[in-house]
Amino acid sequence: MLTQLKPLRLPISNGNFENNEVILNTPVVLAPMAGITNAAFRRLCREQGAGLFVSEMVTARALIERREETFRLIKPGVGETPRSIQLYAVDPVVLGKAVDLLGSENLADHIDLNFGCPVPKVTRRGGGAALPFKRRLFSAIVESAVSAASKYGIPVTVKMRVGIDSDHQTFLESAKSAADLGVTWVALHARTAAQLYEGRSDWNKITELVEHLAPTGVPVLGNGDIWSGKDALAMMQQTGCAGVVVGRGCLGRPWLFADLVSALNGEDKRVNPTLFEVRQIMLRHGQLLVEYFENEDRAMRDIRKHMAWYLKGFSVPREIRANLGMVNSLEHMQQLLSNIVDQPYPQEIGDSPRGRTSHGRQVKLPDGWLDDPDEFATISIDDAISGG
Repeated sequence: MLTQLKPLRLPISNGNFENNEVILNTPVVLAPMAGITNAAFRRLCREQGAGLFVSEMVTARALIERREETFRLIKPGVGETPRSIQLYAVDPVVLGKAVDLLGSENLADHIDLNFGCPVPKVTRRGGGAALPFKRRLFSAIVESAVSAASKYGIPVTVKMRVGIDSDHQTFLESAKSAADLGVTWVALHARTAAQLYEGRSDWNKITELVEHLAPTGVPVLGNGDIWSGKDALAMMQQTGCAGVVVGRGCLGRPWLFADLVSALNGEDKRVNPTLFEVRQIMLRHGQLLVEYFENEDRAMRDIRKHMAWYLKGFSVPREIRANLGMVNSLEHMQQLLSNIVDQPYPQEIGDSPRGRTSHGRQVKLPDGWLDDPDEFATISIDDAISGG
């Protein structure tokens, strides 16, 4: 049992919450995942357990340009509080304007800044996991967000990786800078950008960061290889982090949040649904997607990618699996699922890694990016990426 479990606090001063703060008694955060963590999936996870559920990443420029798709991405689900939005930017002025828009129009209760994305279309423009290397630009961006958000009582947090690669580790310096500038917490994915999602995340880096930020009082959240409630418990006990951020572990397993609540409350009971119980969750997911997209065809196209994750480890006929991958309506989905046979949860396989397992590779960076960490870099094309 984790005897020193403490709630996470988001000091929100907009008057919408009791005592002007959100208290996360279960210190768990759903990581933003492009194409996954839309309002429908977030609601499904909320129905399974407690925590903070962050939107898909959106770009600051797309927000201030008021792109329709961006506003759809940040629209909260039914009853969703706090409204948590992750922003990406490489320009402090653009970011400040985006945060001001969210605050002035009362569209968010919490803002998370992305400094951890390792995909080439982001890092080749100096964004995501590449940006903390430019320490002056990093500080300017964080300061711009915190300053703009403070006018509306919106807390700002940051999520980052260890660094660009093993030779360019920035997490200690950048996290201390963010803490000094007033962020509420720092979340660390304990891999470098070059590692992508290969191998095991290095939880020792989380421990280092916890110790490094201890004098500031700013808590650290750990991210990387949380596949079960037991893993979350182990990470917090091993590293001393104040909470966990869950990404790939909940793919096809929204009940992971119930498992996390159970484990972090010191209960021995695992949350392992039978295949029939998983079937009901799958149908619920489909229904929520239809409501979210207001289009059954688009909803079915979206849920197809979740099918293999949901059924991982279960014995399901190949033909049914294949047809679920091409499902075209809720009725079709229900018909296919009615032909499966109930069975217990395959815990060993179900708790194994899932989602992206790409091998590491050299990080794509702007020309000369590593020449001078003190250069106040400017990016010629800001935020021209997907994600809103």
